Amino acid sequence: MPRALITGAGRGIGFELARQYRDAGWDVLATCRNADAVARLEALGCTTSLLDVADVAAIEALAGGVPVNSLDLVVLNAGVAGDRKPVLDPTAPEDFDAVMRTNVLGPMRLVAALADRVRKGGRIAVISSRMGSIGGIANGRSALYRASKAAVNAVARAAAIELAPRGIIVVVLHPGWVRTDMGGAQADIDVATSVTGMRATIAQTSTADSGRFVDYAGAAIGW
Repeated sequence: MPRALITGAGRGIGFELARQYRDAGWDVLATCRNADAVARLEALGCTTSLLDVADVAAIEALAGGVPVNSLDLVVLNAGVAGDRKPVLDPTAPEDFDAVMRTNVLGPMRLVAALADRVRKGGRIAVISSRMGSIGGIANGRSALYRASKAAVNAVARAAAIELAPRGIIVVVLHPGWVRTDMGGAQADIDVATSVTGMRATIAQTSTADSGRFVDYAGAAIGW
């Protein structure tokens, strides 16, 4: 049975990822910050672990409980939006620290901690956003979120290079504008559509594609 570890699985995209992979017969280790989500995930048949990805010690503890070469897939989904301010409306240092620790440091430390746990031929999927595309910036809103996603894109690209000799594939995914608490009710697509597309894209990504930035349907996005 293939095994996946999914962070930020307590709600929205993460929960749907856990549900769909379980329905497809995968063994899923699902992490979340909120204890209230544990029962919902366990009802799906997931193994659960409480994890705040901004907590480096918690990341190391999680990795310590995962056997070497036991994972076929890691999905780094946990993230926060932070404030929606433009650059000229200064972001508070504490908000900057919270968003960057969650959206950048968390994935960076998780990749390092879990690399030996991923089998040769396995995949690491980083859930990013089109808002992290520097060339695609068309307005100044959500500057902090954009900066965090551009940074995690760089982390993922570097990880793809470092992990290539081990045969581990890294893919950076824009899930689409999804109707979740973060995306809002006016977003383009529902969660199931996004996750179905991302699962297919992850499965189809080869070693030659490692380090690419694509949307949920597999279409390339410029850095």
